[in-house]
Amino acid sequence: MITFWISAGAMCLMVAVVLFQALRRGAADEGPADVAIYRDQLAEVARDEARGTISQDEAARLRLEVSRRLLEADKRQAEAGGALPAWLPGAVIAGLLALAVFLYNGGGPVTGLGAPGYEDLPLALRLSQAEEAYAARPSQEAAEAARDPWVAPEGTDAQTLELMDKLRAAVAGRPQDLTGHELLVENEIKLGNFAGARKAQEGILAIKGDKAGAEDWLRAAELKIYATGGVVTPEAEADLGEVLGRDPQNGAARFWLGLMAAQVGRPDRAFQMWEPLLAEGPQDAPWMEPIRSQIEQVAAAAGVPYALPETGPSAEDMAAAAEMSPEDRQAMIETMVAGLEERLMAEGGPVEDWVKLINALMVLQAPDRAKAAYAKARADLAADPGAMAALKAAADAAGVAE
Repeated sequence: MITFWISAGAMCLMVAVVLFQALRRGAADEGPADVAIYRDQLAEVARDEARGTISQDEAARLRLEVSRRLLEADKRQAEAGGALPAWLPGAVIAGLLALAVFLYNGGGPVTGLGAPGYEDLPLALRLSQAEEAYAARPSQEAAEAARDPWVAPEGTDAQTLELMDKLRAAVAGRPQDLTGHELLVENEIKLGNFAGARKAQEGILAIKGDKAGAEDWLRAAELKIYATGGVVTPEAEADLGEVLGRDPQNGAARFWLGLMAAQVGRPDRAFQMWEPLLAEGPQDAPWMEPIRSQIEQVAAAAGVPYALPETGPSAEDMAAAAEMSPEDRQAMIETMVAGLEERLMAEGGPVEDWVKLINALMVLQAPDRAKAAYAKARADLAADPGAMAALKAAADAAGVAE
């Protein structure tokens, strides 16, 4: 602690010296120096005239100009007699430094600016804390229990709830019914009951056994994560390990493991997993936008200099568009929007692309097409609450009524 205060004091002293010199360097200091310089110039003009290096007319002109400047400098020097006292800049600086120390120590209306007495946080300690956080993660059951119990979405009709109760009972009575488990997973997802869907997906894994593929394990992992509100539990991590054991380059599994690393205080590992995913693509992968929105903060926390690569039209594209006539430019925009619309309506895509399409169609004054795109997006993204929320917010902002 004493080392910190010595270092801080030395820096404050250096800053104080610089500020003091800047405050003292004003008209009061410049006046005498200017007067002396102009007097020297008058003497030099006289010497040059005596040596014949300048004419009498030139000497007279120079004397007039230098004399005018000398009078102005002399006036400034006289006015400086009423300048601030010499002690005042030092007093102001000392007061500001005292206020800084006062605020750093938590005084006054502003608190929390400093942490006097706070111990260093060396790398070894941070790694140890990260390991402790990793080991202390809650189990899947505990993480789910910590959340509010599931309730059916508002507006769900009684008949649907009754059919779901029957389906759950039927699956419970027929634990080897693969089709029943798959149907239960899909319907639980539609209702937002991710804990129930997670349990049904575990039944699918048990039925398939060694025949379960990477996608089966990935769905199990993601349902576990959704059921906990985004926490990657040890059970979800184990499922992601099964995914990578079958598909080492699986982008979704790598994204979730990077998120887990960030959650336990290892932004360095998160960056190592996420940065290659941005380069690999594809750009419409569902994990791209979450990575783009967080990777710069993750890199900063890891101490890695990183700037997110720019996306969008190239400079050549922008230059070409600028040279088009308004009619050609409008036709190009409509063609691009139509291509995006055709792809999404046929194949679906991430919520970011749907938002772009809805906004573009509203700009093109095609509200009916925007409403149709919104309806299709809602159907495609029904299993992703986060995407649904982002879609709803974008649709409301664009003025697309349900």
